[in-house]
Amino acid sequence: MQQLKAKKLEMRTPQATKTAVLVIGGAEDKVHGREILRTFFGRAGAGDGHITIIPSASREPSIIGGRYIRIFEEMGASKVEVLDIREREQCEASHIQASLEACTGVFLTGGDQLRLCGVLSDTPAMDILRQRVRSGQITLAGTSAGAAVMGHHMIAGGGSGETPNRSLVDMATGLGFIPEIIVDQHFHNRNRMVRLLSALSSHPDRMGIGIDEDTCAMFERDGWLQVMGKGSVTILDPTELTHTNEPHVGATEPLTLHNLRLHILSHGDRFHLYQRTVLPSVYRISS
Repeated sequence: MQQLKAKKLEMRTPQATKTAVLVIGGAEDKVHGREILRTFFGRAGAGDGHITIIPSASREPSIIGGRYIRIFEEMGASKVEVLDIREREQCEASHIQASLEACTGVFLTGGDQLRLCGVLSDTPAMDILRQRVRSGQITLAGTSAGAAVMGHHMIAGGGSGETPNRSLVDMATGLGFIPEIIVDQHFHNRNRMVRLLSALSSHPDRMGIGIDEDTCAMFERDGWLQVMGKGSVTILDPTELTHTNEPHVGATEPLTLHNLRLHILSHGDRFHLYQRTVLPSVYRISS
């Protein structure tokens, strides 16, 4: 009976699509197994791919860009380049646009998400990148600040360790690759649950995604996300939310959220962004 149940669930397991969007919680393993980075590398075409690194969020873009170049070259990449974009005007340059038109994978590094959005948003380069991601032509990955920008609404900063309230979170507009979600990174490592709850109370039409360090939520084009890495992905689902006092209280007053659904997912677990269904890894049959 259990075996039959497992087989039925296995039939629901989505087949991996070639391209994906990898949302990484930061501090991903760059030295040992490199599972998350190797997955991005494989989805971006492996040795035949053309990987473009955008370190615009970093205060030291050339240093951080160089580090990722070495990592992907060690994996066997034949073409890796850094687009060291520091000013919005650079996004109009022909060589920047040509790289984004030709590449098979783009990696957004960590740093400051406001800096990254300030450089990229509403530019010709961003138009190319968004269109190619949405049409499934390239694999996109973002770590730390590069993960924070994935939604339309973005957590730009804030506090932790208090009762949820509006003053705990600073919101801005992200890059909108996956507009339905609000992402927070370094999640349990920096005690950011209340920050994400506070953000979600202002935008209950979105899905809250909290991603731990060295952990990735990989979004397939069919709507499934899969968790990989050594931490967990926390999903705050407000689909059945019945009440929040957010519109009626002051910035520092405690927030209420009624009937909010919570999922904690670990390596191998899957969640469907639109159906709101979970597929635990325990029910997946190894081939």
